[in-house]
Amino acid sequence: MPITATKLRAIPFFKGIDITLFDRVLPYVQEKVYRKGALIFLEGSEGDEIYFILSGSVSIHTINKSKKVVLAFFHEGDYFGEMALIKPGLVRSATAETASQTRLLSLRRSHFQLLFENDRNLLHYLVEDTMNRLRKANQQIYDLTFLSVRSRIIKRLASWCEEYGGGSDPSAPVRIPIKLTHQQLADMVGAVRETVSKVLQDMQDEDLIQIQQKMIQVNDRTKLEKMLDHEM
Repeated sequence: MPITATKLRAIPFFKGIDITLFDRVLPYVQEKVYRKGALIFLEGSEGDEIYFILSGSVSIHTINKSKKVVLAFFHEGDYFGEMALIKPGLVRSATAETASQTRLLSLRRSHFQLLFENDRNLLHYLVEDTMNRLRKANQQIYDLTFLSVRSRIIKRLASWCEEYGGGSDPSAPVRIPIKLTHQQLADMVGAVRETVSKVLQDMQDEDLIQIQQKMIQVNDRTKLEKMLDHEM
């Protein structure tokens, strides 16, 4: 299926941009399909592309003391690799790997400049969102240093509840639409799989969560958040 301005504008990052501007960059947009477990780029490699997820999911991770640590997990509608737009020659600070079969759009820095030159709001949005991501990364470093594995898992679940629960009743169940193995969750919270499996089982025994088809449902968001306050 050809890439159209309508398809590009459907990506949240591009909402609000004059649709006529897309005609200038469409010839340079590439669509790529990756199987699960494919490496999109490696930590330390030079990059000059930003990526947008049409379908599937991507984990951004680094290796710390021979241990894989997931820094972020992106899904349909998200983008990553944005640091390549800031300055030519910057190397990737982490590795991007698909967590499922994934379709991406990519655009090189030199071609993305066409949008920046005609829509300064896009640049402001990118800078603001990048700062938010850096703040989250700093918070993650703090969590890895000072919080227990259980607290890290609860905090991760609470964050997903906020993202996917929307304005629903705080006491209503929230089904997190992400299929995760225990190992993937362990990588996200910087723990070993066995410990994560035990914590998840304990939380199920407490009727705090349910797990079906690798997807977690938080039974009571309010209870989860109170538990996080107690454990911290």
